[in-house]
Amino acid sequence: MNTFNIKLSTIEDIRKFVEIVTRQDYDIDLSSGRYVVDAKSIMGIFSLDLMNKILLTAHTENVDALKAELADYIVA
Repeated sequence: MNTFNIKLSTIEDIRKFVEIVTRQDYDIDLSSGRYVVDAKSIMGIFSLDLMNKILLTAHTENVDALKAELADYIVA
């Protein structure tokens, strides 16, 4: 399991993000505060506080390819 922070600022960012994570064959969660949603769910993402960074948890050991695809959304 690997975690890193992301920021989704626009509806287009969310659409592209979901398109990328949906292609992955492992579970990916997003959490903001006490809420955790499936990263592959657009409706779930809209239920989060998108004004702040979001914690992404990928349930796999190899996230290099995922991080490369999500580079535009990763924040410190």
